[in-house]
Amino acid sequence: MLRKARIGDVRTLHRMINESAGKGEMLPRSLMDIYGSLRDFFVHWDEEEKAITGICAMNIIWENLAEIRSLYVEETHRRQGVARKLVEACISEAITLELYRIFTLTYEQDFFARVGFKEVSRSTLSEKIWTDCFRCPKYPDYCDEVAMIVEL
Repeated sequence: MLRKARIGDVRTLHRMINESAGKGEMLPRSLMDIYGSLRDFFVHWDEEEKAITGICAMNIIWENLAEIRSLYVEETHRRQGVARKLVEACISEAITLELYRIFTLTYEQDFFARVGFKEVSRSTLSEKIWTDCFRCPKYPDYCDEVAMIVEL
């Protein structure tokens, strides 16, 4: 089941994000950052396990641009459509907010291509660069993520 994240989910989101970051799949995030962006997150709740098995956030960058980020699915639940459902929920919310350009920075190009994203140059995402990338330890010379966008 998909639902919006709740305050009680923050430590689980923090663990998932930072475990994934430890594997080089995404950047780490602090508890403070997660609390501040909690309303951006959707979670996939597994009723049998009574546990969160996947997470994804949709962050508004600018008046015409949103970002899909912090997508993570537990290893035991991968290849079951959980990631697709999470991304589609984020896209649906973006459309509800009348945001029709949605991008991601990812190492999972094949997955995002299957969901409709196309690879673009990071330079086309100047709003992202000016808001988040400057704070990233990989900026500017070491960013190895691929920029992808879907325009609806």
